[in-house]
Amino acid sequence: MTEPIVDAAPAIDFDLKSLPKVSLHDHLDGGLRPATIIELAAAVGHTLPSTDPVALGEWFRESADSGSLVRYLETFDHTVAVMQTKEGLIRVAKEFVEDLADDGVVYGEVRWAPEQHLQKGLSLDEVVEAVQEGLEAGVDAVTESGREIQVGQLITAMRHADRGQEIAELAVRHRNKGAVGFDIAGAEDGFLPSRFKDAFTYLAQHNFPATVHAGEAAGLESIQSALVDGRALRLGHGVRIAEDIMVEFDDEDDDAAGDDDSIGLVTLGDLSSWVRDRGIALEICPSSNLQTGAIAGFGEGIESHPLDMLYQLGFNVTINTDNRLMSGVTLTDEFELLVETFDYDLDDLLELTLNAAEASFLPLEEKEALVEYINDAYDNLG
Repeated sequence: MTEPIVDAAPAIDFDLKSLPKVSLHDHLDGGLRPATIIELAAAVGHTLPSTDPVALGEWFRESADSGSLVRYLETFDHTVAVMQTKEGLIRVAKEFVEDLADDGVVYGEVRWAPEQHLQKGLSLDEVVEAVQEGLEAGVDAVTESGREIQVGQLITAMRHADRGQEIAELAVRHRNKGAVGFDIAGAEDGFLPSRFKDAFTYLAQHNFPATVHAGEAAGLESIQSALVDGRALRLGHGVRIAEDIMVEFDDEDDDAAGDDDSIGLVTLGDLSSWVRDRGIALEICPSSNLQTGAIAGFGEGIESHPLDMLYQLGFNVTINTDNRLMSGVTLTDEFELLVETFDYDLDDLLELTLNAAEASFLPLEEKEALVEYINDAYDNLG
């Protein structure tokens, strides 16, 4: 169990794992248990870098943190390979929900790409149904343990492929059977959301919500396309919206004020103003953003991550994990990172969690109930 953080922020004097959390950006094929990968790989005859759970977990984390995109992408070759059967998909989805609940998550949206799980002959509908069966089994197991969790699927199309329309229709087909939203993922740079413009139009015509990976590997053009062509209600990562914000530091005023922190004049561009003023949620994944180089333009360490600037400026910031296996993190870990790096307190963590709850693709009544549940839980901390 993670030790409570006391020195970094005295206001946080208990285990952050106990806080109710909302997870909006968490990939199914990036959250497997190493022991499960080993068992499923043996069943399907897939060769792994290691058959020791601890060593395999370390291999995933080291590969993701190697600075090599080739090694990072190789990790998903192994997880996807063991998610090609109905039994494998059900197990992975069930354990995914259980692990979320163990981390205090009370609502989670699970994103994954059905088109990547057809190698053993399953159809698109069959893989979606298998994952849904696993998710429901996970919810039942959590409920039996005396806890609560609710989950939904974000059906995802791979942006380098040409199945956008087909996957959009799949998502709408399952809208009342577990699917709550649509996404595109994969290689962002060079594959603008405009490639799937017709698919996004189809989704809009059927009143089906979309979140779009943008502003991670690519910059402002990708975000613009996500909003215009993708009609995105949320931005997957979206962290590079900070490239449309100019900060000028006035050291003279700083000296006169006798403050160690220089005073900045902040100017938002048209795109960043649009995103902030309309409350378009940013699904920010701090550790992953550092590993993938998404924040390389802002500095080298996590302290250079622009999420704090975005949060202070009033952007609709939400905190997520992206790929828990590859990054070796939980949502609790990401909260602790914010406490340590930016001195966030309970009020900040509550606001970030409420941002995520309100940005979820739940119906209004369920969203309001979730917000009330989170507020009550924080109120009872005192």
